[in-house]
Amino acid sequence: MASDHVDVLIVGAGLSGIGAACHLRRDCPDKTYAVLEARDAIGGTWDLFRYPGIRSDSDMFTLGYSFRPWTAPKAIADGTTIREYVRETAQEYDVPRHIRFRHRVLSAEWDSATARWTVHAQRTGTAESVVLTCSFLFACAGYYRYDRGYTPPLPGVEAYTGRLVHPQHWPDDLDHTGRRVVVIGSGATAVTLVPALARRAAHVTMLQRSPSYIMAMPARDRLADALRRRLPAKAAYPVVRWKNVLLSTVNFQLSRRVPGLVRRVLRRAARGRLPVGYDVDRHFSPRYDPWDQRLCVAPDGDLFTAVRDGAASVVTDTIDTFTAHGVRLTSGAELPADVVVTATGLNLLALGGLTLRVDGVNVDLPNTVAYKGMMLSGVPNFALTLGYTNASWTLKADLVAGYVCRLLRHLDRTGQQVVTPLPPPDAGRVPLIDLRAGYVLRAVDTLPKQGATAPWRLHQNYARDVLLMRHGRLTDEGVRFSRAGEVTASDTIPRPVASERR
Repeated sequence: MASDHVDVLIVGAGLSGIGAACHLRRDCPDKTYAVLEARDAIGGTWDLFRYPGIRSDSDMFTLGYSFRPWTAPKAIADGTTIREYVRETAQEYDVPRHIRFRHRVLSAEWDSATARWTVHAQRTGTAESVVLTCSFLFACAGYYRYDRGYTPPLPGVEAYTGRLVHPQHWPDDLDHTGRRVVVIGSGATAVTLVPALARRAAHVTMLQRSPSYIMAMPARDRLADALRRRLPAKAAYPVVRWKNVLLSTVNFQLSRRVPGLVRRVLRRAARGRLPVGYDVDRHFSPRYDPWDQRLCVAPDGDLFTAVRDGAASVVTDTIDTFTAHGVRLTSGAELPADVVVTATGLNLLALGGLTLRVDGVNVDLPNTVAYKGMMLSGVPNFALTLGYTNASWTLKADLVAGYVCRLLRHLDRTGQQVVTPLPPPDAGRVPLIDLRAGYVLRAVDTLPKQGATAPWRLHQNYARDVLLMRHGRLTDEGVRFSRAGEVTASDTIPRPVASERR
């Protein structure tokens, strides 16, 4: 940590950043590295979010690291257990001593003559400027904005006298015991919050403008439990991992090919867990097709149980105005509320707000094209982690980190110093994130694009990506290898093209 130059500089000490550091330790032990983390703790999302019931929305056999088996009992795990898993993994691979906490990365400038990045950061407690250099820059900051969640305009909210909170900034002093709670939203956060709050609240109402697909899943994995009794953890883990990968792939492919069938299956499953005569079509049948937005998960059907038992209710309506003691709806009904939780979504922030320059030329992110879903056209020696939208984030994060290690070894083996992705030869461009969720649509014009064909097209298919990224060629039409000074920004920075959207 005494040197201000490292071979690899990782941005972010969350699930992806810790995984990237562990991969470097495993696969490139000769490389020096540092991790810059804006906050003062390991864990990223799993350390920041502390709202009641915070848990994974993916099973932990795929959200866990490929190289470190998940051994806790529950497959759908709570945030505290996940946070400890990430921290223990970091300790096992001696990562903490490489982390510089309270370092917010602001910008990075690439110099082709020296084949180095100059990275500008700021200490969050003192505003002191810090400058480091590295040979390879690895952004593992995700794409959520962590300092502020999304809250739409709330008419009349200034008249409300109760407690108004956003899940992203849950106050430590909030006690909801015996109180009437309204949770505004129908996404994964709301689906998590409602049954957790209902255990102690007088009543919880989930107020949604439109419903989401909610799928009940066992909190424990039966196959994992059976295999653990007979096999070592390292032998059982990959079997369960691949089983869950295949199940999620089948779910996604069926949703894309026969959405009507999947819609009917989900509707029937919801109806079976709700009271007889419940209006399933109004409250649990979205207007869009499955996987146009992510499916929400209810471990052991806990949301349906809370509704069936009367501890929670779902209201599908829109807000007319807040009142002093609750929310009045467009229908004229009023929901009394001591606490209102705005589970209305997150904001996206590409690269955690990091800005890039290559040889003095600003990199315009929306004008770049992702190469293999992990590098940007015209940006040398740079990678970013972008997880799957239809499966666990870590599945892709593991593949990206492994691929970066392959690239670094290839550079050493061939005597090269620079790897630069190239833009596709055609003008076809589509959004990088293939979801119609509000948080994506609000930010789609600020994100990189993807091309129409491989290797510029992002696959939402883990098995296919394993072949491509673990065993596929490193040299192809989409990338150029060179030595310092051989290639400049004028050769690689993409020029504006007309974008195409699906």
